[in-house]
Amino acid sequence: MTTAKKPTAFNRALTPSAELAAVIGATPQPRTEVVKLMWVYIKANNLQNPKNKRNILADAKLKAVFGKDEVTMFEMTGLVGKHLS
Repeated sequence: MTTAKKPTAFNRALTPSAELAAVIGATPQPRTEVVKLMWVYIKANNLQNPKNKRNILADAKLKAVFGKDEVTMFEMTGLVGKHLS
């Protein structure tokens, strides 16, 4: 018999802001899935800095989320968190 996992802050579905929804869609997602979807978008649009793959170059949609032209992958998770409620 398996028991359902209790929702935690980590895996609870959160609603993206309008800016973030433009990148990952408006469906509520857990943080882990939001980060995965961000990476899908980044790789699909070739937005990693070719000189330093840990940096993400923002296009118009990502700039609305990040507020600047380039962020590190570590900064990205913090900035994306501000767009989830």
